[in-house]
Amino acid sequence: MTHDPAPPVSTPANLPASRAGAGHILEPVCGLEDWLVAQGQPAWRGRAIRRWLFAGRAAAFADMTDLPKDLRPRLEADFRIWTTSIASHQRADDGTEKLLLELHDGQRIECVLLRDGERRTVCISSQVGCAMGCVFCASGLDGVIRNLTTGEIIEQLLRLARLLPADERLSHIVVMGMGEPLANLDRLLPALAVAQHPQGLGISQRRITISTVGLPPAIDRLAAENPGYHLAVSLHAADDALRTRLVPVNKAIGVEAVLAAADRYWETSGRRLTFEYVLLGGVNDSIDDAQKLVRLLAGRAALLNVIPYNPVAGLPWKEPSSESRERFLAVLGDAGVNVQVRRRKGARIDAACGQLRRLAAGATARAE
Repeated sequence: MTHDPAPPVSTPANLPASRAGAGHILEPVCGLEDWLVAQGQPAWRGRAIRRWLFAGRAAAFADMTDLPKDLRPRLEADFRIWTTSIASHQRADDGTEKLLLELHDGQRIECVLLRDGERRTVCISSQVGCAMGCVFCASGLDGVIRNLTTGEIIEQLLRLARLLPADERLSHIVVMGMGEPLANLDRLLPALAVAQHPQGLGISQRRITISTVGLPPAIDRLAAENPGYHLAVSLHAADDALRTRLVPVNKAIGVEAVLAAADRYWETSGRRLTFEYVLLGGVNDSIDDAQKLVRLLAGRAALLNVIPYNPVAGLPWKEPSSESRERFLAVLGDAGVNVQVRRRKGARIDAACGQLRRLAAGATARAE
């Protein structure tokens, strides 16, 4: 019988000077059990600590009441649960909540909790900023600053889980916030492993979606290493000329290469592909655009997720008119494309990725 290892939880990494000797307990390097043994404690107490972190939603080691009293301050001295602080917390009438988190180095990222019926979906970030350059997206306007660590990715999940009442649990994860997830697989995949683990958040891999603009080598790597995730490929255009205008990284890749890699992922995983298409008024919402999209997706077992644009202050792009949107959808529907339209949630709290971070940065600049 094989042993199902517990999710790793410890290691010092990039901490503020005030706690430079403390390890971030969410980082995936072994150490907690060895530390416990060195403290004269049984290694199995690590399971109790994980239970408090992931199921008990403990905010501090002092809250872990079944640990020995003298152990709790020693944990506090040597480990950190939180390396982020909440810079802003916004709530919308539809139940959407958005956190702007400040990292230990002063950088900021966003993550979102979405409520939809019984679903409790979180949208998390994988990088500070983004290098893909999508011209309509607030996340990449300032480029990419750095990758998030595994601990910083897990910490978003825990921060959002703590927004729920005790009788509710996170049910779905979409890695669709700031950054290009496939550009940070080395740190993302261990974080998602913790999210799936029974001693972690216990979220089924079938309920985790990774979004990408389409990086063929990284898609192939994901297919080879762990093809159980839903893959959502952001197209936004059906031909190279327009897609390169909207997604500049496409110039070095091409739509056909992206689709070929997506097809290989489908063949390996057996999971239906999702293609994302942000609908920009007067740019990619014509009947001709829809017809090109029909031809591009012909024969593929895929879902097309059409996303009416959420305007970003300072950018020239606009939301499509209801008439153009319905014409576009009619062409797709008549051709038998499996299509859904994403309902906008959290518009009043700047829930589109990168918006809140930029607004906060602008406010800080004006204050200075």
